[in-house]
Amino acid sequence: MSSKEAQILARQQGVDLVEIAANANPPVVKIIDWGKFQYQKMKEEAKNRKKAREKQSDLKQMKIGLKISDNDLNIKVRKMREFVDDGDRVKIMIVLRGREMAHKELGQELLNKVLGLMGDDIVSEGKTQWSGRNLSVQVRKK
Repeated sequence: MSSKEAQILARQQGVDLVEIAANANPPVVKIIDWGKFQYQKMKEEAKNRKKAREKQSDLKQMKIGLKISDNDLNIKVRKMREFVDDGDRVKIMIVLRGREMAHKELGQELLNKVLGLMGDDIVSEGKTQWSGRNLSVQVRKK
């Protein structure tokens, strides 16, 4: 239709006439509500940004005491596996209290046991490090 007819039609409907493809012969235009179009476009961009942010891996943290029982340890290991399988990184912290600090090798043994229970497809990021009373390491999926 001619541009005059399109403009008249757009005014009658109370919406805007928007040029889509200026280089086409004849130019392509669309009759739309510009405010509604901009709003929908903004919402779509926000949704895409949210999806991109969700795909980034989070850092989850799990604290384990030195005197933990086997059943409790298995539950924590299972939860850490779920985190890693979801694509998150997990910071494992072995917490030593009081006189346990005299036996730091027990903390290292517990950490090695936890890493063994986690499975073979787990990679530690960096070295294990002591920070005060805590022995920590970050792990992720291979």
